This record gives sequence, C-alpha cells and structure tokens, in this order.
Amino acid sequence: MRPAGTVPAVIALAAGVGAAYLASRAAGVVGPLTMAMLAGVTARNLNLLSRPAQTVLAAMTRGLLRAGVVLLGLQLAVPDLLDLGPAHLLVVAATVVVTFAGTWWLGPRLGVGRDRSLLLATGFSICGASAVAAMSSVVDADEDDTATSVALVTLYGSLAIVVLPLLQGPLGLDDAAFGVWVGASVHEVAQVVAAAAVAGEAALVVAVLAKLGRVVMLAPLVTCVALADRGAEPTARRATGGATDAAAEDPRRGVRRPPVVPLFVAGFLAMATVRSTGLLPSGVVSTAETVSTLLLAGAMFGLGAGVHLRTLIRTGGRSAALGAVSTLIAAGVAYAGLVLAGA
Repeated sequence: MRPAGTVPAVIALAAGVGAAYLASRAAGVVGPLTMAMLAGVTARNLNLLSRPAQTVLAAMTRGLLRAGVVLLGLQLAVPDLLDLGPAHLLVVAATVVVTFAGTWWLGPRLGVGRDRSLLLATGFSICGASAVAAMSSVVDADEDDTATSVALVTLYGSLAIVVLPLLQGPLGLDDAAFGVWVGASVHEVAQVVAAAAVAGEAALVVAVLAKLGRVVMLAPLVTCVALADRGAEPTARRATGGATDAAAEDPRRGVRRPPVVPLFVAGFLAMATVRSTGLLPSGVVSTAETVSTLLLAGAMFGLGAGVHLRTLIRTGGRSAALGAVSTLIAAGVAYAGLVLAGA
C-alpha cells in the first residue's frame, strides 16, 4: 500500500520538473536544476503541497539525487582532457583544490555552518548545482543549506558571465587562455558556455574541456569527505561517552558504518569509465545526459519543497559573503596559474 500523498507528490514533481526544464530552455543561462529548486521553494512557501506530499517528496529526493549523479558520469570522456595539456590541467586542478579548501576553511570564520560551508565549497570549486547535490547526499545536509548553496552558485556564476569577458583584454588573455580561465573558475556548465562564447569558438572549446576537468574531480572529493565523516563518527561517539559506542563499532550488533566509497560515487566512476572507452553511441550519451538532468532536477524540486524562505533570508547574508570570496578565490587562482604557465 503506497503512503498517503504519493500521487500528489508525483504529480507535483512531474509538473515542477517539466516547468523548470522549459523555463531553463527559454532563459538559456539558468539551468534546469536551479529552476527546479525555485519551483520547489515556490510550491512549498505558497502552501501548494500537503504535508503528506512533502513527506513523500523528501523520501524520493535521495534516490533521485544518487541516480542522477551516477548517470552524470556518462558525460565524462577522460581522454578528451589530454587536449588541454599538462600546464592547463594543473591550473584547473590547483583552482579546484585551493577554492575548495579556502572556502571550507573560511566558512566557519565568517559564521557559516559546517555543512553549508562544505556545500558552497563543493559547488563553487567543482560544477555548481550538480556538485552541491552530490555532496548534500553524502553529508545529509538540510534543505535550507542546499537551497542557499544552489542560489549563490547561480547568482555569482551569472555575474561572471558579464564580468569575465570584460576583463579578457585588460588581463592580456588570448582566446585559449581566456577559455581555460572561464572553465576553471565559472560554476555552472551553462554559465561557462555563455561566458566563453563571447570570445569565439576557440575559447568555448577550451572552456568546456577545463570545466570537464573540474567535474572529474567530483568523485574523489566526495569520497574523501565520506571517508573523513566515516572516520570521525566513532571518535565522536567515544567523546560523548554514549552507551552506543560498542554497538557502533561492532558490526555484529547491527549498526553499519558508511561504505568507504559511497555506492553512487562508484557508479559515477563506472559510468565515466564506460564513456571513456569511446564505445557508446552519441545517441546513448545524449539520452543519458537528458535523463541525468531530469533526475537531478527532480531531486532539486524535492529539496526546494523543504525550504522555508524566512529561515533562508535570515541566514543568507554571511553565506553570500562567503560565495563572493569563493568566486574571487577561483578567478584569482586560475588567473595566477595561467600567468605562471606563461599563457
């Protein structure tokens, strides 16, 4: 027997994702994941969803998230990255590492909570809303943290579309170097394309490859965070002196620790491996990309449906400051790397 609210939840999910997909196609720059999050927030705060429907959506969200991330791996053809060259690949890797570490370190010092700092660090350093979705599934972040992170990724990425092309000339970047700069520092794929296209096809191709290089780092980053949380849990239990310590550390008592590598991350890596063989027809890859986008958009709708706008507005100022600093770190490190590489 299905839970109460299942049918209204499925109808709302389908309607929200469909509307988000159409709106993103019309807007061009704003992706369907962000549109779906906005649709979910709107439905929740206009009281368009019953409480049973909200409960069902919350239960569906994690599965949609993980399935979408697995299929996201089919967008990665790792051999294509070699076209960037070692110097530019190093610039991309350094930008990701420094942006992630710097944002995560600064967050608590600016008064931003640990989970939100982690989501912002992941979204700004890797690939925007998709990265936020993947990391939120690992740390079990609440909806407000996820919504804030997605909103800020969209805001600052959209600003970069306007600002970065204006700086190409003053910074002395040729089209190829500008493409690497955009791909290494702008957050969403759609935003990367919009910003790099201003400089022409040469910049656009390189920008997309640089962006692909950042996406490749999603799996190891998420795995490292999962491992850190896995190792921290027994220590935290011992520190509290709780009666569950022995049960937590003894698998025979029925308490399971998280896997070393989350299963959806393993699936992501498997799909990337399959894509990198070059054996998949282009139609399969294109279909998988669409399905992945729809699954992640559904997850974002579900997350948005749990967001309370009053709480989001009350706690968003410090997060916005962290997002601004993170954006500057990414752009600054990528540009410094290009200068050192002689680009």
